[in-house]
Amino acid sequence: METRIAAVSIIVENPDSVEKVNSTLHEYRDYIIGRMGIPYRKRGISIICIVMDAPNDVISALSGKLGMIPAVSAKAVYSRMFFND
Repeated sequence: METRIAAVSIIVENPDSVEKVNSTLHEYRDYIIGRMGIPYRKRGISIICIVMDAPNDVISALSGKLGMIPAVSAKAVYSRMFFND
């Protein structure tokens, strides 16, 4: 299976959406290498960065699902290299 490394940046603008974001990330836990979360209390938002090693379609699916959650924005940046398992 061919995979790529990707960083998915997520901005959560409403605390009510956090549970759905965490639930969605849990579905993709087998592909997640690491996660960093920053609560920006001054602005009332949370910024999360996920690093993944996954096929393109899995990365796109996660980014798309996250972007469909109310008050959540998500964007993926892909490595240029492909890896074979």
